[in-house]
Amino acid sequence: MDAEAFRKRGREVVDYIADYMTNIRTRRVTPEVEPGYIRKLLPATAPKKAEEWEQVMKDIEMALMPGITHWQHPNFHAYFPAGNSYPSILGDMLSDAIGCIGFSWAASPACTELETLMLDWVGKMIGLPKQFLHTSGKGGGVIQGSASESVLVALLSARHHTIKLLKQSQPYIEDYQILSRLVGYCSKLAHSCVEKAGIIGFVKMRHLDVDTKFALRGYVLEDAIE
Repeated sequence: MDAEAFRKRGREVVDYIADYMTNIRTRRVTPEVEPGYIRKLLPATAPKKAEEWEQVMKDIEMALMPGITHWQHPNFHAYFPAGNSYPSILGDMLSDAIGCIGFSWAASPACTELETLMLDWVGKMIGLPKQFLHTSGKGGGVIQGSASESVLVALLSARHHTIKLLKQSQPYIEDYQILSRLVGYCSKLAHSCVEKAGIIGFVKMRHLDVDTKFALRGYVLEDAIE
């Protein structure tokens, strides 16, 4: 595919996306398929030659769309709100075109700097103390791939910090001895990813009761720690 073909097919994809978003109400929210359905519709091995574009688009409607759960559908109310919009789609297109991997500042300075700046924006919008912002010098957030990954990274960071802190006063104690004493606390209604993070991080989790409004109160946490 050269630049001119990309321009042509790109316009077609934009039209397809716009039609999909506009007419999404006409589709079922959840699919009516059985596990393994797609193997009956697509070849078991990769094609030796590229398929024509028109056939690719036919495959999308014939094989993929019947198995899609349409998170952008107005009647989709599961899991959590779907984050998609025309501006975000355009942003994804630009990001995919640039195609860099910003795993460090040197790998792509703009990626790191935009991430830290915008996470400070979010922190300020939700009223986080300045210690949680990059501008504080020691704080700041990073973007993770999912909420579950974020919980795991937070737990591992807290574990590392706690071990480092305890070894200042007990320099000869081994890490595994500290690990056996670490306890994490969460609401009994917390998402399963919290318990999974504890399992992966070797941190025992205690599930605490909630009040009549399903909230975990500070005094309950304080009593559990004491």
